[in-house]
Amino acid sequence: MGFEQIVNQKLNKYPKVKKGIKRVYQEIMYIISPKIKSEGNIIRVSPNDSDHEYFFGYYDKSPWDITGRYMLCLKAKNTCNNVAPMEPAQIILIDIQSSNITILGETHSWNVQQGCMLQWLGPDYKDKVLFNDYREGKYCSVILKLKIDDGIIQIEEEKLILAPVYAVASDGSFALTLDFSRLHRLRPGYGYANLMDETKNEKIPDKPCIWKINLSSGNVTPVLKYTDFASFEKRSEMEGAEHKVNHIMLNPSGNRFMVLHRWINGQKKYTRLITCNIDGSDMYNLSDDDMVSHCCWKNDTQILAFENKKQVKQGDKLMEIDFAMVEAAGCPIATPLVITSQNQFEIINLGTCSLNQDIIKLD
Repeated sequence: MGFEQIVNQKLNKYPKVKKGIKRVYQEIMYIISPKIKSEGNIIRVSPNDSDHEYFFGYYDKSPWDITGRYMLCLKAKNTCNNVAPMEPAQIILIDIQSSNITILGETHSWNVQQGCMLQWLGPDYKDKVLFNDYREGKYCSVILKLKIDDGIIQIEEEKLILAPVYAVASDGSFALTLDFSRLHRLRPGYGYANLMDETKNEKIPDKPCIWKINLSSGNVTPVLKYTDFASFEKRSEMEGAEHKVNHIMLNPSGNRFMVLHRWINGQKKYTRLITCNIDGSDMYNLSDDDMVSHCCWKNDTQILAFENKKQVKQGDKLMEIDFAMVEAAGCPIATPLVITSQNQFEIINLGTCSLNQDIIKLD
């Protein structure tokens, strides 16, 4: 374990002190680090607007339509003072070719980490936009049908779904979602602050935590409960702990999803990576070594994640879902690992833990 990780573990007991020390450490490292001059043309896409901030969302979604000409983003007044602001953010569409901006609407449920789950809707990713909102005292999602004619953008239809989305199938037929209020309370910056957490006094609610949404009919169906996760391959550290789920992601085929099951016991936090069929069946504990983060599907059977692994130091790992436990040893710290088959490994060099689904070769 490296020096930074040792200090980080020690400071987990003192969150406020950790936050201050982390900020000072970041500033110092920036000052002493070598400055690299970038080469190439960097073109500003968002307006030169000093009164607002422009951003999109999380790494697992793309702001671009299928043509690469139109880009979605959020326009907000301030993303620094609150991790889940209550004031609305505008949803805008930027025409990269002409630099024209079209205001599509606004959202009242968003956060600084993942925005409002703004995205183009499949399977064609060309004329439907999906985002989360807060209307009439409830979370919801909105599908806009656009008419795009050589840079002229018009909203033809708005469809309201009475549930917010988290992960959307690539064919646009359904989505999975979770409890954004509980998520906000337990991990500010990832959920929404509009509604109070109705489960705040329950460490392991016997209530749904993941739902499936039919984006055609609007029907919402419970998939799994918090108790399902807490009782699945139970660990001693779960005794008296508070549970949550986060980071749902669907595989390319849309027949299986992964989710991070996290529990907090005192000042100690634990995370494991679970995969399931869409109906919640066939749960599989893919990674259970306390820390796993920033995952993405490479294909239907492989997941790339930054994690701890038994006898392997922290780093990016590419895990094959072959339903066989795999162990490795001897990898340098922060060295990515490809599991090519059971007990066979290949070390790779990745700059970041994300993959373009069109480029699956790892160099």
